[in-house]
Amino acid sequence: MGTNEVSYLSMLSLVVLMIPVIILNRKLNIPINKKIFYSVGRMVIQLALVGIFLQYIFNINNSIINFAYLVFMIGVASVTSIRSCGFNTKKFIAPLFFAFIIPNVIILLFFNTFVIRLDNIFSAQYLIPIAGMLLGNSLKGNIICINNFYKAIKENEKEYFYTLSLSGSNIEALIPYFRNAVSASVNPIMAAIETIGLVSLPGMMTGQILGGAIPLTAIKYQAAIMVAILICRYFSAILSIILMSFKAFDDYDVLIV
Repeated sequence: MGTNEVSYLSMLSLVVLMIPVIILNRKLNIPINKKIFYSVGRMVIQLALVGIFLQYIFNINNSIINFAYLVFMIGVASVTSIRSCGFNTKKFIAPLFFAFIIPNVIILLFFNTFVIRLDNIFSAQYLIPIAGMLLGNSLKGNIICINNFYKAIKENEKEYFYTLSLSGSNIEALIPYFRNAVSASVNPIMAAIETIGLVSLPGMMTGQILGGAIPLTAIKYQAAIMVAILICRYFSAILSIILMSFKAFDDYDVLIV
């Protein structure tokens, strides 16, 4: 059983379903029509370019090129997370890059080697899609973690300095904010894991079933990738806080971001 081809005309027909959305926005004065057109247009262009590029990479399937593309993906994720949090890109690009690359590459290579047991662990067919799922979830988790951590410190500045004056160590003073930030980061993925299969069928499982895989095989892959996503998200969030802290505080442990 194969996948039914989706024609460009059938994809275009979905635009018709957006007409009521546009009309309602105009009637209700909800100012998001421009944002909708921009977002959808950008998505189409990005996916078209990525599709062409990935077709080229998949045809060549060179391990060095595949890994180089993985590093590029990590770089984009690092820059995106910094900008989403409103921080200085040049200042925090290195800490965030390592916060992404260390857990994601380790888990990705472990996954390809011991879980799905590939002969070539750098095969583009597996490396890039799985890396995309791990990085995408780590990106969301890091944004939540970083925003929660530094927002909490700013909102509780007096309490932070009071604890700092008693302990003499910024580690003790930061621990409560650290715990809350990491918890906030992993809570969404924990909720997704708890309800998987009951509330929704995740992307990897859906894609495999549509591609003709038997449901049991798709379930095994999905269960494995969800555990990998949780581990990556957890360690990436922790590393992002630890590594960024070296540049986020001055010599007197005062927050300077």
